[in-house]
Amino acid sequence: MTAIIQGSQLRTLLLGSTPVSKATGTLDEDVTPSLFTIAGGEVLITALWAKVTTAITVANTVTIQANPTTGDTATIVAGDLGTADTLAGTVIGWEPDSAAFTRNGPPAQAVVSTGTVEIDSAGTNVDGAMTVYCTWVPLTDGATLVAA
Repeated sequence: MTAIIQGSQLRTLLLGSTPVSKATGTLDEDVTPSLFTIAGGEVLITALWAKVTTAITVANTVTIQANPTTGDTATIVAGDLGTADTLAGTVIGWEPDSAAFTRNGPPAQAVVSTGTVEIDSAGTNVDGAMTVYCTWVPLTDGATLVAA
């Protein structure tokens, strides 16, 4: 008898949790909203990617960063998404061995500690919006990651 595992089971085996998502709202250079909240220790983000929901057309640097309760804020991935328009529907990943976004690139990975994962935009008249997705596994027993 052949045993076939379902797609959701394979995804859980390879990536951990069911994807958690958070919409950014309109990107704004004056605020740094939280995307995800980490509690109870360290987690491994096994996949982090975004899908643009409103075109990003103004030159600006978008940074996704880990902001731990204790320790330094660290960039997970960053890049200018507006110099060449990033249209709605575009999936954004990151370039391997780099901290730069790439359109339709592979998802980012990172270890993050208790605190938050945030999105920060810098530029003039920043525009656009996206939904950020994340799968994860706990590295510390009992650690969790939820949408902020």
